[in-house]
Amino acid sequence: MEITALRKRGWTISAIARHVGHDRKTVRAYLEGTSEAGVRKSTAVDPFDRFEPYVRQRFIDDPHVWGTVLFVEVAELGFERSYPTFTRALRARSLRPHCEACASSKGRAHVDIDHPPGEEIQWDWLELNDTPWGTKLYILVGALSHSGKFRAWCSDSDDQAHLIVGIDEILRRLGGTARRWRVDRMATVIVPGSARVQRSFVPVAKHYGAGVDPCPPRHGNRKGIVEATIKFITQRWWRTARIDSLEAAQASLDTFAVNVGDTRRRNGTRSTVAELAATEQLLGLPPVGYPVEVNLSRKVANNALVSVWGNHYSVPPGLVGVEVGVRWRFGSDSLDIVSPAGGVVASHRVAPRGAHRTVRLAEHTAALEKVVLGEFNSDRPCSTKPNRPPSAAALAIAAEIVGNQHADSPVIDLAVYQAVINRGGEAS
Repeated sequence: MEITALRKRGWTISAIARHVGHDRKTVRAYLEGTSEAGVRKSTAVDPFDRFEPYVRQRFIDDPHVWGTVLFVEVAELGFERSYPTFTRALRARSLRPHCEACASSKGRAHVDIDHPPGEEIQWDWLELNDTPWGTKLYILVGALSHSGKFRAWCSDSDDQAHLIVGIDEILRRLGGTARRWRVDRMATVIVPGSARVQRSFVPVAKHYGAGVDPCPPRHGNRKGIVEATIKFITQRWWRTARIDSLEAAQASLDTFAVNVGDTRRRNGTRSTVAELAATEQLLGLPPVGYPVEVNLSRKVANNALVSVWGNHYSVPPGLVGVEVGVRWRFGSDSLDIVSPAGGVVASHRVAPRGAHRTVRLAEHTAALEKVVLGEFNSDRPCSTKPNRPPSAAALAIAAEIVGNQHADSPVIDLAVYQAVINRGGEAS
């Protein structure tokens, strides 16, 4: 407006440019109408344009997928700009669909709790119902409260035995244990309706030299570290994990925890989770884990094998199709397969988890071969196109049936029918 008014007063473009402090070409462009105030024209192509269809489709597939996940995916496709540039493009183009159900939820006030290094580790279960292999997956998550470093253990059950095995596996991945264990009010650790530790879990905590602290009721923020970690695992790993079995999930999650989880920046600082974890003075672990007994239920396949943790173990062929029990003491190098009556039918050395090995005893192999050979038939298969009309015996039975249904009907000798048929054949 100012340069237009000055121009009407007869000012030259050079004088107006000196007065307003802009270049003469800029002043001339505004006076001629080729430029508009507040609008910057650029002929450069937005690098995000090429990736927008993919991002839109990903939001159609999953409206709640994290921006960090999408950024990694488009970076692999060739997007060379930074993460802030990527998120700015998402907001400017309003690509993320609105979810009224999620928008209506509100956060709660909270205060940050000081966690000294090596003082506390928080435990909780992540339960996943929709898995590619069709059975429920339980993931035990252990997160150090100071650094946020976590490790996780995949399981097909969340009972106390599997919990104890998972705790030992996670602690050995972390390289030690914190002095206190903060747990949710899970019935396998805490007596329901109280703050007392289950009597069966007390020797477990003593075995590792740690104390157990239950989370106060209705105070989920008290274990916010593990809650945030579970959310991170669910959104950042599980949503896009390409896995087809529990063993594949464990291998993928172990890699994710090291390559992605440990490289995060912690609490807005320049320190990573791995750098902070190096300052935690964890207690040493006992040479062996707590000797808990794990019991599983499995169905014997048609090849007389039982599937356990990515391996297959043989049983006598007479148990095909039967639900048997698998009994294994944590730390032992052998497992027992138990019949429905409770007797041990087979004992095997435990193969490494997820090794995809088949362990057969020689006597089981011989018995299975005997059964297979006994059922083997070398006769030629029957013809599929024969002519087999009802035989005389079948016709006699049919006549008897008809006679029983119509007792008052005259009984006709079938030989008469045969004679009529013969005469008809001769006449033709």
